[in-house]
Amino acid sequence: MRLERISFAQRLASYHEAIQLPAQPVLEGRLLRMVGLTLEAEGLRAAVGSRCLVINDDSYHPSQVEAEVMGFSAGKLFLMPVGSLVGIAPGARVVPLHSTGRLPMGRSMLGRVLDGAGRALDGKGGMKAEDWVPMDGPVINPLKRHPIDEPLDVGIRSINGLLTVGRGQRLGLFAGTGVGKSVLLGMMTRFTKADVIVVGLIGERGREVKEFIEHILGEESLKRSVVVASPADEAPLMRLRAAQYCTRIAEYFRDKGQNVLLLMDSLTRYAQAQREIALAIGEPPATKGYPPSVFAKLPSLVERAGNAEQGGGSITAFYTVLSEGDDQQDPIADAARGVLDGHIVLSRRLAEEGHYPAIDIEASISRVMPQVVSPDHLRAAQRFKQLWSRLQQSRDLISVGAYVPGGDPDTDLAIARQAEMITYLRQGLDESETLEPSAGRLAALFQLRQG
Repeated sequence: MRLERISFAQRLASYHEAIQLPAQPVLEGRLLRMVGLTLEAEGLRAAVGSRCLVINDDSYHPSQVEAEVMGFSAGKLFLMPVGSLVGIAPGARVVPLHSTGRLPMGRSMLGRVLDGAGRALDGKGGMKAEDWVPMDGPVINPLKRHPIDEPLDVGIRSINGLLTVGRGQRLGLFAGTGVGKSVLLGMMTRFTKADVIVVGLIGERGREVKEFIEHILGEESLKRSVVVASPADEAPLMRLRAAQYCTRIAEYFRDKGQNVLLLMDSLTRYAQAQREIALAIGEPPATKGYPPSVFAKLPSLVERAGNAEQGGGSITAFYTVLSEGDDQQDPIADAARGVLDGHIVLSRRLAEEGHYPAIDIEASISRVMPQVVSPDHLRAAQRFKQLWSRLQQSRDLISVGAYVPGGDPDTDLAIARQAEMITYLRQGLDESETLEPSAGRLAALFQLRQG
């Protein structure tokens, strides 16, 4: 059997045709070596962030992979591949791509599941592009952003009543593994009042992608959602792009005047992908193995969410943050807490007790709650937290029978109303309670105590 010889120019032209770019002569470089995840090339000039195509010049084993320029030194370029490097050999051609860097956008994306490059994963075919936009969204003057002054109903009683979310707020869900982060995100997806929902599944197990879409998100919620998935087995650059891509989708719909709910699971995997890339190109580690660029990337991503200018749309964002070993002082958790507008901490102890959602009310806070609720609602929430905190502080004494009633009026009141407070905090997976009833039940609870 005779194998047909395919020239490099033919392969390059076919690639440009596939991605709808004009074929034209370009300068070429050569692949010198591969160290870990990094490719080193010489003989060409390309800007950081630009894309290149690495093509194996073996007619009988043709192979090609896209890569992105991450850095340079002494005439060499450092590139990070997007896909598999199987078949790439030393001396492979490295060709800059004349890409416009624009992404297709439109309402046809609703109900679809995409990867980090915008390719469909759901087998439903292509999508009609209404607009073409760059990956980096427009920078909004912070003084022109519409202030957060309107509450957002997420359908979860404990959050609506005690950690009220404002439209345009950015919150973190902090927890270790297996305490119900994904389930809580699914509840928000089904119950939150939003025009468009954008879900980013970044660096999670591949099995969880289908389970989240079918069992947690649901068919009805999917109709108004865009899901971007980049599982843990994909290249770190693809995971990084997926997080940026789902943020850009949210910005696109916000700029159309829509109220968007952005759910990203997880911000930690995004930071870990950046750590893999930074270490691979030689950036020195700083804090527990994380290079400085990781802590620069986090605010640049998170700050893109929020309200648009007066009269525009909004992006209310929830980012899950994994705390290794339930350590809330993990460097990524600590950095995220500083750039977000509040944090909701999930407790493993509560989850083990069957208390769902396992929200640790004492450790959680919404920084915009005073601006979006009435003074009476705020006082009731603060009083609830005070009594719940007293109850937790006296937990061991009460369990062994060492607490003597009458020692502290607040503790006595907390013990007397413990059942009502626990009932308020617990909620079934399919139960939804809007903002007004959540605040009403909180007020009624205190009227009952005072009576």
